Amino acid sequence: MYVTRFLEKELREYMEKPEILAILGPRQAGKTTLMEHLFSSLQNAQFISFEDRQTLELFSEDVKSFAELYVKPYQYLFIDEFQYASEGGKNLKYIYDHHKTKLIISGSSATGLSIHGIRYLTGRILAFQLDPFSFEEYLAFKEPAIYPGIYAQSALSPPIIDRIMPHFNEFCVFGGYPRVVLAKTPEEKQTVLKNIYNTYFLKEVREILNLPKDHQLSKLISALALQIGNIVNYNELCSISGFGYKELLNYLNILEKTFIIAKSTPFHTNKRTELVKTPKMFFYDSGLRNTVIRDFQPIERRTDKGMLYENFVASELIKKQYPLKYWRTKAKAEVDFIVENNGKTIPVEVKSHLAEPKTGKSMASFNEKYSSEKAIILSEKLSVQKDHIKFCPIFRIGKEI
Repeated sequence: MYVTRFLEKELREYMEKPEILAILGPRQAGKTTLMEHLFSSLQNAQFISFEDRQTLELFSEDVKSFAELYVKPYQYLFIDEFQYASEGGKNLKYIYDHHKTKLIISGSSATGLSIHGIRYLTGRILAFQLDPFSFEEYLAFKEPAIYPGIYAQSALSPPIIDRIMPHFNEFCVFGGYPRVVLAKTPEEKQTVLKNIYNTYFLKEVREILNLPKDHQLSKLISALALQIGNIVNYNELCSISGFGYKELLNYLNILEKTFIIAKSTPFHTNKRTELVKTPKMFFYDSGLRNTVIRDFQPIERRTDKGMLYENFVASELIKKQYPLKYWRTKAKAEVDFIVENNGKTIPVEVKSHLAEPKTGKSMASFNEKYSSEKAIILSEKLSVQKDHIKFCPIFRIGKEI
């Protein structure tokens, strides 16, 4: 079953342009499905995958014969899993320079596509990232009748919020991987998530790091899963995992590149009064995070609800391609997220419980210091504007920024 992805519209706008289109992103995010959907709507097109070793070897060892067979006869050529061509950029450049066939490739940027491929293709390639479903995409699939109005209105009525909250809570527990979204039961969702984590992510990270055993890596990921939204304590992570400091930094970097975790760095303009170089860590997908800690309880029964809400916001900002930043001072004033958009600096606070539109001391301190034209406080159900501060449901973050 194909579920419409927002990226599809943007890709179609470039299908008749000369540049190579590269669809990058984590495994199991739906790259192949999206490619196949685009392919099915075209005439005179060919679809191949570099998981087929014979096809890959022909491309790598005899690109001219490859072009005669797969490029020259067609107007469009789709190449899935391009990252397996570890030095494929040179050959892709040759094809682009000598043929008019439109090339569309996909692959995991974690395994080197961005390094080994794109560096040869400056001016010849447009790269797009496909993530797991954003909540907007998820809601467009789950509630197609009311979805357009939800994001068009400046404020939402309580009945509409009550209708959306069960979807939001489920999304916080199981995340946005397409196969998980399409699963019919909570049990099936859990099984799919465990398979994605163990088969694709953990295996991929272990292979990249050439680890004979993954128990240390599993300990590290588990520790991060229990600390989402907290400032990283490197000494503690070294102690828990058994990695040395330099090893730890390397492994954290790999976990970022394989789309398991995302780093939030401090926002500051005054290094004397505003902390810190130390980041916070979030998970790209809350379903993967809950798989790691083996907890799929409904949101209303969880003690980590606030952490899940904060992780949801981080994940949605990532999918909008905003760098994650937070603000904290030596006096311990702290704002969860700072979003820089079109020259504006927007502070964002996440509250799991907020009965009335009240501004905390940290938000007030940031607004006073930076004179923010706009601020956002996210909670479960409030939907109201108070001066320059917008109080809105957490699930609206994708539109409010």
